Amino acid sequence: MAKLTYKIVEHDGGWAYKVGDTYSETFPTHADALRAAQIASSEQQIAGATDGIEYEDAQGNWHEELADGRDRPQTEVSDDEGR
Repeated sequence: MAKLTYKIVEHDGGWAYKVGDTYSETFPTHADALRAAQIASSEQQIAGATDGIEYEDAQGNWHEELADGRDRPQTEVSDDEGR
């Protein structure tokens, strides 16, 4: 099972959460970013429908796969600022 960490970070004059190398939108306060990360993290764990997906990889190649809607990652929120 995959594990995703939503990390609260300062970003673009405000606060955001970051998963891997991807940032969320910027929030005006640390508390706003933390709450958004908690919501996104909990929603990420909800099972969905099994469906076909298409995606492009870093090399520009397209892939088609069947995504099992029950295969959800484990998530956590990391807040080093602790505010």
